[in-house]
Amino acid sequence: MAGRQRQRQSGRRAAGRVLLPALLLGLCCRAAPERVRYAIPEELGRGSLVGPLARDLGLSPADLPARQLRVASAAKKQLKYFTVSGESGNLYVSERLDREEMCGEAASCSVSFEALVQNPLNVFHVEVAILDINDNAPAFSKAALDIEIGEWTLPGARFPLEMARDTDVGSNALLTYQLTSNPSFTLAVKESPGGSRQPELVLERALDREKQSSFQLVLTAVDGGDPVRSGTVQVRVNVTDANDNAPVFSKSAYEARVRENLPAGTLVLRVRATDADAGSNGRVSYAFGNVPDGVRALFSVDSDSGEVRTAGPLDFEEKSKYSFGLEARDGGGLVAHCNVEVEVLDVNDNAPEITMLSVSSPVPEDAPAGTVVALLNVNDPDSGENGQVSCELSGEAPLSVVASSGGSYKVVTASALDREQAAEHRVAVVARDRGSPALSSRAALVLEVSDVNDNAPVFEEAAYSAYVAENNAAGAPVLRVRARDADAGANGRVSYWLAGGSAGAAGAAPYVSVEARSGAVYAQRSFDYEQCREFAVAVRAQDGGAPARSSTATVRVFVLDRNDNAPRVLWPAAGAGAGAGAAPGAAPFEVVPRSAEAGYLVAKVVAVDADAGRNAWLSYELVQAPEPALFRVGLHSGEVRTARAVSERDAAKQRLVAVVKDHGQPALSATATLHVVLAESLQEALPELSERAAGADSPAELQFYLVLALALLSALFLLSVALAVLARVRRAGPPAVLRCLGAQRFSVAGAAFPADFCEGTLPYSYNLCVAPGRAVAEGAWLPPPLPSLAAEELLGAEPCGKRSPTSSAGAGEPPADAEAPQVCKPAQSLSLSLS
Repeated sequence: MAGRQRQRQSGRRAAGRVLLPALLLGLCCRAAPERVRYAIPEELGRGSLVGPLARDLGLSPADLPARQLRVASAAKKQLKYFTVSGESGNLYVSERLDREEMCGEAASCSVSFEALVQNPLNVFHVEVAILDINDNAPAFSKAALDIEIGEWTLPGARFPLEMARDTDVGSNALLTYQLTSNPSFTLAVKESPGGSRQPELVLERALDREKQSSFQLVLTAVDGGDPVRSGTVQVRVNVTDANDNAPVFSKSAYEARVRENLPAGTLVLRVRATDADAGSNGRVSYAFGNVPDGVRALFSVDSDSGEVRTAGPLDFEEKSKYSFGLEARDGGGLVAHCNVEVEVLDVNDNAPEITMLSVSSPVPEDAPAGTVVALLNVNDPDSGENGQVSCELSGEAPLSVVASSGGSYKVVTASALDREQAAEHRVAVVARDRGSPALSSRAALVLEVSDVNDNAPVFEEAAYSAYVAENNAAGAPVLRVRARDADAGANGRVSYWLAGGSAGAAGAAPYVSVEARSGAVYAQRSFDYEQCREFAVAVRAQDGGAPARSSTATVRVFVLDRNDNAPRVLWPAAGAGAGAGAAPGAAPFEVVPRSAEAGYLVAKVVAVDADAGRNAWLSYELVQAPEPALFRVGLHSGEVRTARAVSERDAAKQRLVAVVKDHGQPALSATATLHVVLAESLQEALPELSERAAGADSPAELQFYLVLALALLSALFLLSVALAVLARVRRAGPPAVLRCLGAQRFSVAGAAFPADFCEGTLPYSYNLCVAPGRAVAEGAWLPPPLPSLAAEELLGAEPCGKRSPTSSAGAGEPPADAEAPQVCKPAQSLSLSLS
């Protein structure tokens, strides 16, 4: 945003004379003109800030809603470029600003409009100067400039070039020119009176069209903006010519080799002459020189292209070489000459002839190598290499050709024959000469091979594998073995039998049998995978030749497992589940502390399956539990763990039933029952175990009876002691407890109950204290004296530790009254300690 300029003018009136109409006019509309100027570069985007118009006009943001700042102009096209924000009062660009489009080539460019405010009404003149940026590159009107310069033109000649045009202004439109470096030309710039610069091409040295007929130059116009922009045009200089050069052949002598018997019009060779001149002076035509008529009858030359072609048949036997001259003439009459030599090559036009003299067929397949099976003769009427013949066999056969004297050839066996691979051999005897191209001839030869028993039966597989599911029926087919004998007739007839095998100590013979003609193997018994998983037998195949030949193949039978065995639970022990006849007391139990967290390992269900594969893949699932959310079992591990933390609300006894399933089809399963006691220790769990063992004929049941007997004896002992105590108390008088409770009837000071506990397994201790009575009013009932009797005397045990008189007055005893001193008698107490 550029600088800002404001000018204010106000009218003044004479002092002391203020007219009321002028005052009213000032309130309604400020007529004082205001001017605000901004300067922005062109090509600003929409929404770009021009300047804080409201602030520059002296308007505060609080006044904007009431003053209603807006822009106005007599020319509507000026309004489309700018807009005022009603909230901030800033001036923004609302349309793309292109200085060249708005002002053309004018030196300055600005947009003027008015800013209006209300309350009071005021008008401000706003001018926005659009500054030029270097957004246009110099441009030429043509893509290429063509200039023709004669090669006779003297150095120093000037040729004006087109000036580039830049739509920018100022330094952005100040152009300089550059030319690509060339020793023949330089660039000069001519200043015009108007300030424009005219580029000119200056010839530095004489041109020679024969050396270089054209020049490719690049003229570059560069402006003075920042960043610099440039434009280019291609300058093509064509050098015009004078006929000062004769045609020149590319060779002084041309040679060609052609075969005889070529058809007419066949291209023999092409001559080429060039002329450095231009136009008609450089146009060359070709023709024969001074040649015999026989040459013109056999050859022709094209005047424009210089192609030499055959005009008649060439015969090597008649003439093998031709030599003649050609000339090239330009449009100015200058001529050049060359010599052409054509050599005619002999053509092999006679093929060899094959004659069969003798053929021996059939031939036994055990014939030794080198046995002659055919005689033949080959002849070629050509001479030289065209008459030299080579003979070979075409086709896959154990035969070869051996040359003999006088053009004769013998066909012999190259290796042992095998009728099983080929019962007959069809080959072609090919005789080929050494001509170019070589000519050849063929003769068919058919040789039959007779059979001998030289092949043993061959099984399709060296070892067979069969898969039989267990529990199969006896006589079920296992597989079929097949052996092939390549011989023919009786030599190829095959029969089968068992040659032995192994299937453990029992041997393989009882397991399978084989049918002699078809090779079908059948099961002799039902297989059990758990007893025998695989076994092997040897099957022999023998042909009917003389002598007979045989071979052996191994048949390995794999017994496939069926899901015929249910999982067996090893832990908890089998039979300790929830069966109808199972004793509950025999089931194992696990003690889980109540402080166990989630994931605590309770136990692990261990099970095995005698099957294999998927049939032995075991999975575990918890199917019965008092608290389903408390325990979980690992799907594959069988580990029983707590699913959450044990709480006090959970029952102390938990009976879990887990099912173990295999993955067979159909699936078999077994169940395992596990008893869980929630207790912190085994001693705490014994009552629960005793309760669980009620009614069981086992050691756990005996333990339960022992605990019950001890409880009954303890109860009887307690009852006897209580009866003895009550009897002594009744003989002694009212109970001391009532005296303690009614101490106010005997003493104003009240009764004190010092704590006196003895240790024991069951700490039931009672201390009864009676305070001596004071002087009471007449008529008060005095209780009979209560003798002090310790509980140890009743029980006949050693007395517990007695309290010293100094320690009897503890924190719980009332302080002694000074006016009426209390006389303490030994406290009568009853302490019962039961072990």
